[in-house]
Amino acid sequence: MARAFRAASPLPLPSSSSRSATAASGGGSGSGSFTWLLKKRSSKAPQRSGPSGQEAGAAALSSAQSSSTGEQSSSSSSSRKKRADALARLRSVFLAAITHRRRREQLGSCVTGTIFGRRRGRVHVALQTDPRSAPVLLVEMAAYSTGALVREMSSGLVRLALECEKPPLNAGEKRRPLLEEPTWRAYCNGLKCGYAVHRECGADEWRVLGAVEQVSVGAGVLPDDGAAGAAGGASEGDLMYMRAKFERVVGSRDSEAFYMMNPDGSGGPELSIYLLRV
Repeated sequence: MARAFRAASPLPLPSSSSRSATAASGGGSGSGSFTWLLKKRSSKAPQRSGPSGQEAGAAALSSAQSSSTGEQSSSSSSSRKKRADALARLRSVFLAAITHRRRREQLGSCVTGTIFGRRRGRVHVALQTDPRSAPVLLVEMAAYSTGALVREMSSGLVRLALECEKPPLNAGEKRRPLLEEPTWRAYCNGLKCGYAVHRECGADEWRVLGAVEQVSVGAGVLPDDGAAGAAGGASEGDLMYMRAKFERVVGSRDSEAFYMMNPDGSGGPELSIYLLRV
């Protein structure tokens, strides 16, 4: 029967050798196709790495840009701070000039006068528009002691005269206000008593003016806490003061007078201060 089937079949049956060869050839083609697929994948790998490198470069560029923008923002913030500080300083100077000008303009017909100093020290004369304001005039009599002024006031009449020079002006130059003259010749009851110098109100002067701020009219001795006079304060004696209201009379741009006002109208000691530019 087998022989008849073989004879009747148009194609010969594959032998074992041919099956093995076919299997070998199929395995070879499969392995070849797998190798080609691996090569294709390996060839595609650099293409995948390409975009990742670009992404890394873009990330580095963005980080550099962010750092540069951070530096620019820090530099811009520092420049803003410097500009703000400069504007604040300019504003403070401008406001100080305005307040000083307003203080001169608001100097009315009545001021508060304070005369103070150590008993054997120099006399200080301060004039204020009100007890809490900065002095519009603060002079220090360099060669006249407070004790000598007190002895003069015991006579009942004291006239302090401060004279300054009136130099000629150049073309277009304006003369400074009378209360801002730097140096004066000082006279007490007609006798020359050295020179007086214009002073800025410092810490010691503010301490005295603050201590007598609530005093409208009076005289006395302030307690010595060591803040004023430093090392030589104790050797110069007690810190004395006299405070009162003064009437301001303006004669001209070169002359002003301040007369002490007695609150009760009694015949107490009279004190007058004259400012002259001659």
